[in-house]
Amino acid sequence: MKKIRITVIRKACYTDLMEKYENPIEHPCDLNEGDVFIADGWKKPEGLCDSAWETLSPFVMALAHGGQNFYDGWMKDPESAMLSCNDGFRPVTFLVETIRENKQN
Repeated sequence: MKKIRITVIRKACYTDLMEKYENPIEHPCDLNEGDVFIADGWKKPEGLCDSAWETLSPFVMALAHGGQNFYDGWMKDPESAMLSCNDGFRPVTFLVETIRENKQN
């Protein structure tokens, strides 16, 4: 099974939606752009929130088992996916990619 790199690419924050709809919370998302997690199979990497993992895990599993070319050529690198967590107030965008020894970035 292949290891998968999960990199935080972008973090958005929609304060107008938060003010209008969200109950105040004490501990919002603490991920930062550039954070990297390594997934080894179905096990959620330490420090990655449950909400993000629910979104990412099907793609992580597919890539870990050799899957590629999601949605018929959506990504330039067929062994990757660009995904966002399902937090509508502060969505985080992740690059999920297979770790290959000879990969040229």
